Amino acid sequence: MSDARFDPKATAQLRKVAGSRSREIDAVRAAILDAAPGIREVFKWSSATFRASDDFATVNWRERSAVQLVFHKGARVKDGSTAPMRIPDPKKLIRWLSTDRCLVTLGSGKEVAANRRALQAIVRAWIRQT
Repeated sequence: MSDARFDPKATAQLRKVAGSRSREIDAVRAAILDAAPGIREVFKWSSATFRASDDFATVNWRERSAVQLVFHKGARVKDGSTAPMRIPDPKKLIRWLSTDRCLVTLGSGKEVAANRRALQAIVRAWIRQT
């Protein structure tokens, strides 16, 4: 899949390391970019990273059994806040790593496409709260 919105460096890295999951990861990348206006992809932390007003999610290409994203508030918490994020998760895709960081597991194969709308809802909620 070729998408001009994808960062070419991120595409090259993901092609090298994702193997058979490249198509699924590309679908996730497109879903995130379609979730809200103003989202763009950059190559950061050796992966595809998404930003609105700041970096908020990065593809975890190291996971082999499923497509995963790390959602975060950039590299560090900027305001010192430890208030927990309130992200709706009816499909139970989120595993919280801290009050400002979580792992979203979208599954593999057809699960990835089935979780597109839930992922986009997570993206929009995350952006609203950061």
